[in-house]
Amino acid sequence: MSFNKNRITVFEHESIKPGENTAFKNHHLESLQRYFGEKGTKYYSLINNGVKFNQYVGVLQVGKLVIEVLPKTDKSNDTDWRKFLIGLLRAVGTVKVSSSGKTELKIRSNSILDLYFEMFVTEVEQLVHKGLIKQYRKIEANHSSLKGSMNFPKQIQKNIIHKERFYINHSVYSWDNKFNQILLKALQLIKIQNTSQELQSRIGALLLNFPENSEIIINETTFKRLIFNRKTESYREAIDLAALILLNYHPDLSKGQYNVLAIMFDMNVLWEKFILISLRKNAPDNTLIKGKVKRPFWLDESKLQVGMEPDIVIEKGDDTYILDTKWKVLQGSRPSDDDLKQMYVYTKYFKSRFTALVYPDDGIKTRKGAFFHEVQNIHPYPCSVIKLEISENTTSISAWQKIISQELFDKIMN
Repeated sequence: MSFNKNRITVFEHESIKPGENTAFKNHHLESLQRYFGEKGTKYYSLINNGVKFNQYVGVLQVGKLVIEVLPKTDKSNDTDWRKFLIGLLRAVGTVKVSSSGKTELKIRSNSILDLYFEMFVTEVEQLVHKGLIKQYRKIEANHSSLKGSMNFPKQIQKNIIHKERFYINHSVYSWDNKFNQILLKALQLIKIQNTSQELQSRIGALLLNFPENSEIIINETTFKRLIFNRKTESYREAIDLAALILLNYHPDLSKGQYNVLAIMFDMNVLWEKFILISLRKNAPDNTLIKGKVKRPFWLDESKLQVGMEPDIVIEKGDDTYILDTKWKVLQGSRPSDDDLKQMYVYTKYFKSRFTALVYPDDGIKTRKGAFFHEVQNIHPYPCSVIKLEISENTTSISAWQKIISQELFDKIMN
C-alpha cells in the first residue's frame, strides 16, 4: 500500500482503515459505508472500521481522495501493476488505443481515473475543433409572433384573454441537443472531481467554448435512446467515455461533500478477455477461437434450463480444445476439486481433445495431467495446469500477447 495527501494505492483483496495512513479519514469510510448501503457492492466488503477490496480493480474516488486498486499476483513481484492494468484495458478494448486520435495523451497518468478523464477531454477537444453538431429540436412556447404550427389546446388554455400571443410548436436548429448536453454534463462533473492542475485548465478552456445547453437528467436510458448516424458517429468515443463516468458517479446525498465515483473492473473477466483476444490475435491458420460458448446442460420440469459455458473454446479441424482462465495464485500445482470437476465435464461434454486451467504466475510453468477413464484404469483425457508469467517484462503488452499465445498453442496442440 502507498499513499499521499489525495491518493492511496492498494492491491486487490487488501483492506484499508482510518488511522493506518494520513489520507484515509473517518469521513471517507463513512461515505463508502453509505455507498455500500443495504444492497452492498461487488467492489469491496465492509469490515470492522474499514473496507476490504474484492477482485475488482480500478479507481474509487471519494470526495477528492482517489483510491486506486491494482491487480497483483504475488507480493514479491516487481511488476509495474498500474502500467500492466492499463495495458490489459487497452488490449481488451476497455481503453481504446485510438481514443486520443493522432496525438499522444499529454498527461503522465497517475491513475486509471486520470487516464479516463484525459481521454474524454481529448475526445471533446477534437470535437470542438471540428465543430460541435447542430440538430433540429422541437420547441413548445408562448410567442408574440406566429411561427411554426399553432397548438390550439394550449392556445385556448393560455391565451384566451391575450389574443396578441400565440402558443406554437416549432423546430430550431441549434447546438442544444442530447449529444452536446451529455458532453457538457460530463465536463462539468470532471471539473469537480479532477485533481490534475494541467487537466483542469484544459477543462476550463473547453467550457468557455462550449455552447450553453438545457439541463437534463442523465441515466442509462439516455444513452440507450441515442441514435448514431453519419453526422454523429464522431461522437461515439466521447459518449462512451461520458457514460462510463456519469453512470458510475454516486453523489453523497447525505452530506454532499464526499461523492463517490467508481470505475472498477472485474480482474477475472479482464484476464479471461485478455487471453481470448491474445489467442485470436496470434492464432495459427485455420484455427477458430471462441469465447463463452454456452450449451444447455440441465432442464427441470418447469423448463428452467441450466447451461455450461467454458471461457475459451478452440477449434481446429475436427479437434476441440478447452481453456478455463483463473485470475488467482495457485498454491503449489494442484487445482481445486471444483475446478477439476468443471474441466472434466467440459472434456466429456465438448469431446475435447485437451483441456487446461490457465493461471497467472511469476514464470511460465506447465504441469501435465489427465483424467481417468470412467471404467478402465487409464487416463486418456489430457487436462494440464498452465501458469503464464507476469513480470516487469509484461508491460510490453503486445509482445507478451505473442509469447503467451505461442506458449498456449504449443502446449495444447502438440
